[in-house]
Amino acid sequence: MALPTGFKHFDLTELPNSARYKLLTATVVPRPIAWVCTRGADGVPNLAPYSFFGLMGSDPPIVAFAPGNRADGTPKDTALNIPSGSEFSVNLVSAALAQVMSDTATDFPHGMAETTKLDIQMEPGVRIAVPRVQASPVTLECVEVQTIQIGNTRIVLGRVIGLSLRADAVLDEEKHYVDTAALDLIGRMGGRGGYTRTHDGFEIERMTYAQWQEQESSED
Repeated sequence: MALPTGFKHFDLTELPNSARYKLLTATVVPRPIAWVCTRGADGVPNLAPYSFFGLMGSDPPIVAFAPGNRADGTPKDTALNIPSGSEFSVNLVSAALAQVMSDTATDFPHGMAETTKLDIQMEPGVRIAVPRVQASPVTLECVEVQTIQIGNTRIVLGRVIGLSLRADAVLDEEKHYVDTAALDLIGRMGGRGGYTRTHDGFEIERMTYAQWQEQESSED
């Protein structure tokens, strides 16, 4: 099939991973950041950020993220620390936490606690034994339900069993209204250091089919 004028097509089945990564991370934006805390077999917490991350549903609430491998092909600590049915916390990242979050992406040796080296204050989870980042405005407490391996891509699926939310962002607790802008969350863009804030939002009212029909009739 011919490509429309003005477009370039890239065959991702023919390109090396480095090229696929550059193209996809530069175009699938913004991506939320999962700052994932796990606990190793020795009890040492591990904290690392992942932007291959998303919310997959709400009934039940499921998150998915993709912890990769080290340069030598061995799994990163996050993947090692999430065996079947284990717990982990997903801490969302505000602009104030951007630098220290990026620092935790440093390739620290296996078993070294980023939280201690970078002086990141942690506090106990509510429903799970894994701690949360104290300063994070939102934490999802999760239990692994399935890990899928497709080639070198590892996808962890976690059921969210608890949500800790900074109180000043809760507009109405009974109606569960949240001031999203107050959380000042950031997302990942393309390039090695590209990020974006979430303040520049806008709203679009969704039409019902009846409203669409009425609009169509008025335009005839």
